[in-house]
Amino acid sequence: MDNLSNSRIDFLRSQIGRPMGGGLSTFGKWLNGTLREVAYGRLVADFEIRDDMTNPANVLHGGVASAILDDLIGVMVYALGRDYAYTSVNLAVDFLHAARLGDLVTVTVELIRAGKNIIHAEGRIVATDGKIIAKCATNLIQTSVKLPY
Repeated sequence: MDNLSNSRIDFLRSQIGRPMGGGLSTFGKWLNGTLREVAYGRLVADFEIRDDMTNPANVLHGGVASAILDDLIGVMVYALGRDYAYTSVNLAVDFLHAARLGDLVTVTVELIRAGKNIIHAEGRIVATDGKIIAKCATNLIQTSVKLPY
């Protein structure tokens, strides 16, 4: 397979600049980010911090930050063009700064290693001022679920 492009990457590239509310996962639809960059093993998207993503202090809830990273990494792994679905084995997240209600954050996820059965990826959520809000490392394992598309 061409490591620079495939039909999944081509589809995601066609979605750049559009809200991901019509995306692949129902949860991803709720997160509703906007893709900014799509490449083999790398995705960049923006997310606006909405009221339903915050904790009582009006800052991004840690669970939502984790979900954003996990979901976007899942899309990146899907875009690798593999025949089977992958699921997270672990997700280690460091929370470093707060993102407040109304903030726009940029999320970058990258493939670190793609083995036959295990994929290792990292991600980070960054504020417009460059501060890292959260960063993660994760391992995903191939399942027995064959992807229909």
